[in-house]
Amino acid sequence: MSYDSNLADKVREYLAEIPEIEIEEKEMFAVLNFMVNGKTCICIRGENLMLRFDSKLQEELAEKEGYETMLMKGKEYKGYCYIKPEGFRKRTEFEYFMDVCLAYNKISKASAKSKKKATNR
Repeated sequence: MSYDSNLADKVREYLAEIPEIEIEEKEMFAVLNFMVNGKTCICIRGENLMLRFDSKLQEELAEKEGYETMLMKGKEYKGYCYIKPEGFRKRTEFEYFMDVCLAYNKISKASAKSKKKATNR
């Protein structure tokens, strides 16, 4: 997997300053996924941030520099986007995107866990 390790460190440092959250990192779907309290919060894909946010903010975020629509099978994936490095060069921009993801993480639902059936033989 290829992701910007400096950006990963920047995300780690920011999240480490947030009190009372549980952080887990997972490499999946060609991204480094930062799970906060058991839910996807923010990811790194290459040198881009991948945001998970309240879809009500889609239009606002689309106006930000570096914004890129996230597409899945040719369709826009609401509540997710990529932000290219030019969109978070300044510390205030980076913090804005982190805070948008953390705010949504508080109200978002965790993905359903797959249940594997035990077989008795």
